[in-house]
Parts: sequence; C-alpha cells; structure tokens
Amino acid sequence: MIVVMKGTATARETGAVLQTIEGLGFKPHISSGEERTVIGIIGNDRKVESSAFEGLSGVERVIPILKPYKLASREFKQEDTVVEVRGCRIGGRSCVVMAGPCAVETREQVMEAAARVKAAGASILRGGAFKPRTSPYAFQGLGKPGLEILREAADKHDLAVVTEVISVQDIPAVVEYADILQIGARNMQNFNLLEEVGKEGRPVLLKRGMMSTIEELLLSAEYILSKGNYNVILCERGIRTFEKFTRNTYDVSAVPVLKKLSHLPVVCDPSHAAGDRDLVPALARAGIAAGADGLIIEVHPHPEVARCDGAQSLHPDQFDALMKEVAAIARCIGRSI
Repeated sequence: MIVVMKGTATARETGAVLQTIEGLGFKPHISSGEERTVIGIIGNDRKVESSAFEGLSGVERVIPILKPYKLASREFKQEDTVVEVRGCRIGGRSCVVMAGPCAVETREQVMEAAARVKAAGASILRGGAFKPRTSPYAFQGLGKPGLEILREAADKHDLAVVTEVISVQDIPAVVEYADILQIGARNMQNFNLLEEVGKEGRPVLLKRGMMSTIEELLLSAEYILSKGNYNVILCERGIRTFEKFTRNTYDVSAVPVLKKLSHLPVVCDPSHAAGDRDLVPALARAGIAAGADGLIIEVHPHPEVARCDGAQSLHPDQFDALMKEVAAIARCIGRSI
C-alpha cells in the first residue's frame, strides 16, 4: 500500500504518517517526487487497513499495490529513477555505456582498455576481479589486486567502476574500490547477498538470471530496495532457451516491459547475450532503440588472447565504430550517448 501526500503537505504532517506506519509495526519507504511525496508501507503479510491513514492531515489518497514487487513498481514511483555515479546519470535522457574486459588479467591490459573505451565515449569501466566460472579449472580472477588495477585505471581516465561481487565476504573489498556493485546472473536469487548489498547503499547493477522471468528479476530488486538502497539498475543479458546459435536468447522485449512495470533504469548486456563479437553491435543497437538507459559491453585490447570470454569481446576499433552507431540511434529517439 502507498500513501500519497498532498502537494501542500508539511513536514509535520508527513512525519505523523511515518509515525503511524511504524506504530502499526510496518516500515515506511519514502519517494519524493517533483510535486508530492509518496510513502510505501512495507511489512509482513498482515493486512494494512487504509482507514488508518485516510483521515490523517496532509494525506491525498491511499492506494493498494497489487504487484508483489512493491518498491520497484510504477505505482510506488511514477518518475524514472536516476542513479548518479561520479557525475554520470543512469536513467536520464543520456544513455550510459559501461565497457571494458570481461576479467582483469594484467595492469597493462586494463590501462589500455580504459584509455580506449574512454576515448570512444564510455563513462564507466567494467571488469571482473572475482569471476564465477562454470568450470573450477577456469580463470577465477585476480581478486583484490584486480580491484586495485580497476580503480587505478578508472581514476587515471576519469571513469567510474562497475565490478561483480560474488559473495557476502567479498563485499567490503569491492565497496572499497568500486562505484557500482554488479550482481551476476548466477546470483540474481542469492537473497542473502542481495540484502547485504542493499544495506551498503552503493549502486547495484542487477543482472537477470539465465532462466528467470521479468517478475523474478523485479522481486530480486525488491530485496535490495527493501533494505533502503534505491540505487538499483536492472540488466537484461539474455536468457537460456533451446536456441544454440547464440550464447543466450536476447530478450529485447524485456526493456520496454521493465520500463512499463518499474521506475528503475534498465541497461542491456549484448556481449553475454550473443557470445559472439560479430553479433554484439546489432544487439547493442537494438537495446538502445528499445529504450534501454545504457549498455554494458566487453572490450579487450587483444581478445584473441583473453583468459575469459574472448570470443564475445570487441576489439577497441570495433567498439569505436559501435559507439558512433548507437549514438546515432539515440539521437533518433531524442536521447544521447
């Protein structure tokens, strides 16, 4: 249930509503828009009676939220959420590009990648220091030294950092170096991890699970939001189907669906969807055309010798060309990159 305050409501009147919510044993979540304040009422399965709030001063109306994802829904917040990271706005009129290697391998590799993606127009450096791999014998990442390399490269080239956190134990180290905490597809329903990153307050990039529905993605986002962290970015990275010609099936329709159901920003990962660098540009163009707020793309200075996902990583020259293409599409729909 949400309580919509009048545009003229005072701080005292809003405070009285908050006290009433807490007094009933529920937790209030405030969303302040340009015209009025909306207060979400979150708690257990016990029913909230609207009559407890309808007579309070400053209350315009009380609205039940029928969807299971309360805080992520458009009912709770009509305006698009904009996540700000080091001067970069994710969810505004500009489309943001996050780019870099799948995994941090060497300092030289990341430095070269950071320089090239920055020059092409990217705002955020991506790279994995901790890598959850299907095989226990595959490269698992450099760990904390990888985080240090990412931070150094990003600072040198005025970029923010997004990197994956794969366990609760790794959160303190990742928070020390990264601006955005990425929750990978395999961890989308690791609810303990979601709650812990929710408590941190640091922006979270939440990837859709390989076999997860859109509603399940939004419910996972709800775990983070319910802990008071509203800086959540949803990521469509393809889902597993019976198709064999791509690594995953790129569900571009998820972009407008998510934008309709939720106020949270949405980015696309064409690299993991395709699994083939030749397909990445087309999928990236489709994502921007569908209304995505950004892209996260794998770029490696020398993908032919990459220790992780080289086949889907773009050469820097390919990334340069792609940035020009998606910028042109963004302009066609009234946006920019």
